[in-house]
Amino acid sequence: MRRRIFRWGNSIVVSLPGAFLRVLNLQEGSEVSISLDKERGVIVVAPATKALAGVDAEFGRQVAQFIEEYRPALEALASGRPGDS
Repeated sequence: MRRRIFRWGNSIVVSLPGAFLRVLNLQEGSEVSISLDKERGVIVVAPATKALAGVDAEFGRQVAQFIEEYRPALEALASGRPGDS
């Protein structure tokens, strides 16, 4: 499905199809997580997850940085082919 990027006030936005929002149980005001997958050249929008008790923002940032840095190796391990990268 193609969508157009447009300006709304001082922001640049992309509208999300209502059918997608219903499937993910999202509505106006829901929080989402946005990430960039540089390898695939895609922006990923997903429902935001609730913070885990005892996990602070700095730890979360460090984990995200680790995953980004070692993504090819982690994906190769997950595929069951550790030699792939």
